[in-house]
Amino acid sequence: MAVFDTPEEAFGVLRPVCVQLTKAQTVENVERLQAQLQAVSDSALQELQQYILFPLRFTLKTPGPKRERLIQSVVECLTFVLSSTCVKEQELLQELFSELSACLYSPTSQKPAAVSEEMKLAVIRGLSTLMHSAYGDIVLAFYEPSILPRLGFAVSLLLGLAEQEKSKQIKIGALKCLQVLLFQCDCQDHPRSLDELEQKQLGDLFASFLPGISTALTRVITGDFKQGHSIVVTSLKIFYETVSFVMADEQLRRVSEVQTKPAVEHRVAELMVHREANWVKNTSDKVTVLIKKIIECVSVHPHWKVRLELIELVKALLLKCSQSLVGSAGPLLKALVSLVNDESLEVQAQCNEVLRRFADERVVVGSRAIADVLSENLHSLTTSLPRLMNSQDDQGRFSTLSLLLGYLKLLGPKVNFVLNSVAHLQRLSKALIQILELDVADIKIVEERHWNSDHLSASAETLASQPWSRIQRRYFRFFTDERIFLLLRQVCQLLGFYGNLYLLVDHFMELYRESVAYRKQAAMILNELVVGAAGLEVENLHEKHIKTSLEDLREIVTSILEEYISQENWYLVTCIEAEKVGEELMVRQSGLQALTSGTHTRQLLSSPAFSQPSPTICSMNSNIWQICIQLEGVGHFARALGTDFRLLLMSALYPVLEKAGDQTLLISQAATGAMMDICHACGYESPQHLINQNSDYLVNGISLNLRHLSLHPHTPKVLEVMLQNSDASLLPLVADVVQDVLATLDQFYDKRATSFVSVLHALLAALDADNLGQLQEQGVGEKESHLSRRPAALEKGLENTTTAEDIEQFVLNYLKEKDVADGNVSDFDSEEEEQSDPPRVNEDDTGPDVEPPLPVQIQIAMDVMERCIHLMSDKNLKIRLKVLDVLDLCVVVLQSHKNRLLPLAHRAWPSLVHRLTNDDPLAVLRAFKVLGTLGGKCGDFLRSRFCKDVLPKLAGSLVSQAPVSARAGPVYSHTLAFKLQLAVLQGLGPLCERLDLGEGDLNKVADACLIYLSAKQPVKLQEAARSVFLHLMKVDPDGTWFLLNELYCPEDFIPPHPSLHPVQLRGATRQQNPYTASVLHLLQELQ
Repeated sequence: MAVFDTPEEAFGVLRPVCVQLTKAQTVENVERLQAQLQAVSDSALQELQQYILFPLRFTLKTPGPKRERLIQSVVECLTFVLSSTCVKEQELLQELFSELSACLYSPTSQKPAAVSEEMKLAVIRGLSTLMHSAYGDIVLAFYEPSILPRLGFAVSLLLGLAEQEKSKQIKIGALKCLQVLLFQCDCQDHPRSLDELEQKQLGDLFASFLPGISTALTRVITGDFKQGHSIVVTSLKIFYETVSFVMADEQLRRVSEVQTKPAVEHRVAELMVHREANWVKNTSDKVTVLIKKIIECVSVHPHWKVRLELIELVKALLLKCSQSLVGSAGPLLKALVSLVNDESLEVQAQCNEVLRRFADERVVVGSRAIADVLSENLHSLTTSLPRLMNSQDDQGRFSTLSLLLGYLKLLGPKVNFVLNSVAHLQRLSKALIQILELDVADIKIVEERHWNSDHLSASAETLASQPWSRIQRRYFRFFTDERIFLLLRQVCQLLGFYGNLYLLVDHFMELYRESVAYRKQAAMILNELVVGAAGLEVENLHEKHIKTSLEDLREIVTSILEEYISQENWYLVTCIEAEKVGEELMVRQSGLQALTSGTHTRQLLSSPAFSQPSPTICSMNSNIWQICIQLEGVGHFARALGTDFRLLLMSALYPVLEKAGDQTLLISQAATGAMMDICHACGYESPQHLINQNSDYLVNGISLNLRHLSLHPHTPKVLEVMLQNSDASLLPLVADVVQDVLATLDQFYDKRATSFVSVLHALLAALDADNLGQLQEQGVGEKESHLSRRPAALEKGLENTTTAEDIEQFVLNYLKEKDVADGNVSDFDSEEEEQSDPPRVNEDDTGPDVEPPLPVQIQIAMDVMERCIHLMSDKNLKIRLKVLDVLDLCVVVLQSHKNRLLPLAHRAWPSLVHRLTNDDPLAVLRAFKVLGTLGGKCGDFLRSRFCKDVLPKLAGSLVSQAPVSARAGPVYSHTLAFKLQLAVLQGLGPLCERLDLGEGDLNKVADACLIYLSAKQPVKLQEAARSVFLHLMKVDPDGTWFLLNELYCPEDFIPPHPSLHPVQLRGATRQQNPYTASVLHLLQELQ
C-alpha cells in the first residue's frame, strides 16, 4: 500500500532526492530515488512523471564516460517509473526510445558497446516497458517515417543480441523486445486491431527492415540445435509474422504504382521502400531462398514445438501471401505435407487441421497457381518415386511417402490430372509394387499348421472390441518399419477415394494378371483402393467431392472377386500333401530309418508322383500370402459394401469356408477374419448364424461337388467347417450329404481318406455335442432316483444283521459268477436258466414286434463306425490316428443304444487289439483312449476280451519298460515311450474298476504296476502307479492291503489270543526300501 497518494505529498518527499541526483550522479542516489518511488502511488507518479524522469535522463545525457553500474541503475529506475505510468507525449516517447537505445552503443567504436549481460537485459526490459507504456494512439504516431533511422538502429541492435549473444535469457529477451517493436506483441496492452491505413503505414515502414530481419532470423533459426527450442520458436514466429505482414496480398493490392513522396528529409526518404510489383518480385525471390533454408533445417528439428511452429509459418504465409510468395508455395506445401505423419501427435493434429482449413478455404484448389505448383511437385515425386524407394533407408522412405500422402490430401479430386498421365501412373504403380514386395523366405510361414478344430466363433470375443479384422503381420523385402506399410495403405486408400476408380482398378488388375511377381502387391493395392473408395478409413478434406456410387463399387468388387476366387488364383499349392504323393510318411522309427536309407530315397524320387518338380518353400510361402491377401480382400469388400454384400454371398461364402478349414495357420486365420468381417457387414450375429442362414445353397454346392471330387478336391473342408460351426438344426439338412460323403469315401478311400475322415470327425463331434445335453438330463434323473433309493437300502442293512445263510449264499453266488467269468458254463445250465425265466408276453400287444426307427444321429454314427472298422488298418498313420478319434466319438454317441453298439464293438475289437499291441506308439496311445471309452460304455461285454487279448501284453510291456525308465534321466520324460507308460498307468486303474476284473486279473495288473511304486521311477510314473492301486482298493481292498504290506509293513501284528500263531509278513523287516514312501501313502489312503 502506497504511503504517499497525493502529488503534493509525493513531491515533498521526492524533490530532495531528485535534486541530489541532479547534483551528484551516483549509484547510491539512484537507488535512494528508487527506494522513495516504492512508497508513491501510481496516480501520484503519473502527475510527477516529467519531474522524476528529468534527473534520470540528465544522468544518461551527461557527456563524458560514466560507470556501467550507474547507467544500469538509472535504466532500471527508469523502467520502474515507466511500468507504473503512461507516456502521453510523442516527443517524450521518441526521446526516451533514443536514449535507451544509445545505452548499448559505443560512439567511439561505431558498434555495439561491450557491456555486461545485466546491462543488456536492463536496456531490453526498458525498451519493452517503454513501448508498452505508450498511451493510446501515441504508439501508432511513433511509427512515422521520421522515426525510421532510430527504429532501424534499435532493430539492428536487438537482432545482433539475438544472433551473437550466448546467454539464452538475453536472446529470448531481445526477440521478445523485437516482437514489441514490430507490433507483434500478444499482451493486453495492444488490443486494438489496425485499420487499412494503419496497416499500410506500418507495412511501408517495416518493409525497410524486412531484408535485415529475415536474413538475421534465418541465421538464428538454422543455427545450432543446442541453443534451445524456445529461441527457434520465437524467431520463427517473428519471421513469418513480419513477412506475412509486409508481403500480405491485401496490402499489396492497395499499393499504387506511383510512390507518394513523404514529408521527410532526403536522408530518411532514401530509406523508405515503395512496395510496387518489381520490389515484390525481387523480395519474393530472396525470401523464397530463406524459406527453403528454414524448412530444410526446421522440418527435421528434434523438438516437436519447433516443427509445430513450422506449420504455423506455412499457414500464415499461404493464407496471407499466396500471390506475392507464389514461388514459395511448393516448398511450403512440401514442408506441410511432410509433417502429416509426424511422430508427435500434437504436430499431426495441427497439420491435419491446417490441411482441412486449406481445403475449406480452397487455398490450393481455388488458386490455379498453387494447384499447378502442387501438381508439378506430384509429377516430379512420382517420377523419382521408384528410385527413392530403392535407394533410401526406412526413414527416408517414410518421409517420401508422407510427402506423397500430403500431396494427395491437398490435391484431392485434382489428383486425376496426374493419374490420367499414363507415364506417371506407371511410375507410381511401379514404385508401389516394388516397395510392397513381401519377404517369402521364412520357413515358419509354411511350417505353422492349423491342427485343432476350434470354432470360428472362438475368435469373436477378440474381435468384438474391433469390428473389422486386423491386417496380418507381414514382412517386406525392402523395409521393416511398420509405419511405412501404414502410409502405403493410406496412400492407396486416398487414391481410391479421390482417383478414377475404374482407371486404377483396370491398371492394377492388368498388373495382377501380368506376372506372379506382381500379384500379391497388386492384390494389396486393390483391397485398399476399394476400402478408400467406400470412404471407410479416409479423412475427406474436400467436402464437395462425390464418392463412388454403391452400384459402381459393387460392379468393381464383383469383377475383382471373380478374379480372386478363380481356379488358378484360389487353389494354389501351399503344402505337399501325403495323399498327392501316394507314399506314407511314417513316424515310426523303422520308417524313419528306411526313409534315410539311400535306396529308398532314390525310389521315392523316381516314382511318378515326383516326376514334376516339387514346389519350393518360397513358392509355397508366396502362394500362402497371396491367398491370405485375397481373403483379406473379401473382408474389405464386405466392409465396403455393407449389407449389399449379401448379394455376393452366393459366390464368396463357399470359397471362404474352404480356406477356413485349411491346415495352414495363416490361411485359416485370414479366412476366419474374413468370416467375421462378413458377419459384421451383413448383419449376422456370428459365423454360426451366417452358416445356418446360408446352409441350403452351401449343402447344395457340397452335394454337387462331391460328384466331381477330382475337380473339387477341397469340398470336404467346406462340410467340415460347417459342422464345426453349426448346431443341431443343421443335422436334417446334411443327412443326405453325409450319405454322399460315405459313398464317396468308399470310392476314394485309398486317395482322399484323410480329408473325409476329418469330415467324419467333425460330424461325430457335432453329434456328440447334440447328445450331451440329453445325456446330462437323463443322468441327473437317474442320479436323483438312485439317491432316493439309497437311504432305504442303508436303513434296511442297518436293521438286519448278517446271518450264516447270507454268508453261504454270498459264497455260492461268488463261485457261480467266477465260473461264468471263466467260461465254465454248460449248455444244460443255460437251457435251465432260460426255462426258469420265460419271457413275459404283453397280453395287450396283439400284433407282431415292430422295431421303432432309429434316430438319424444313431444311424449316422453306425454307418461311420462301419467305415472306421475298415480304415483302422490303413497304412497311413495319420489316418489311423484320426479314425481312432472318430471311433471314440462313435462309441460315445451310441452308448444309449447298446444293442447297436455291441455288435459293432465286437467287429472292431480285432483291429483295435492290433492297434494296441502291434502299432506305432502314437497309435497305441490313441487306441488305449478308445479302450477306456469302450470299457466305460460296455464293460461286461469287454471284460473277458480285455483280459485275454490285451491285458497280458500291456502288463508285459509295463514290466519290460520299467528298468529303462528307472535308469533314465530327466530327458526321458519327453520321449514317446514315457508318454505311453504314463497313459497306460493312468488309464489302467479306471479300466479295471469299470470292467470289474476278477482276482487273478487284478493280480496281473498289480504285479505289473508294483515296480512303478519304486522311488527310482520318475515322479509322474510313481503318481500314475499310485492311482492304479487307489482304483484297485475300490475293487479288492483286502488283496491290495495284503500286497502292499508284503512290500513294506509299517507295524507288527500281535495275535489277540495266545493260542493264535503270530502273523509274519515279508514286509515286516522294518528296513527302508524304494517302495516305502509310496506304500505308506497308499496304506494311509486305505485306512
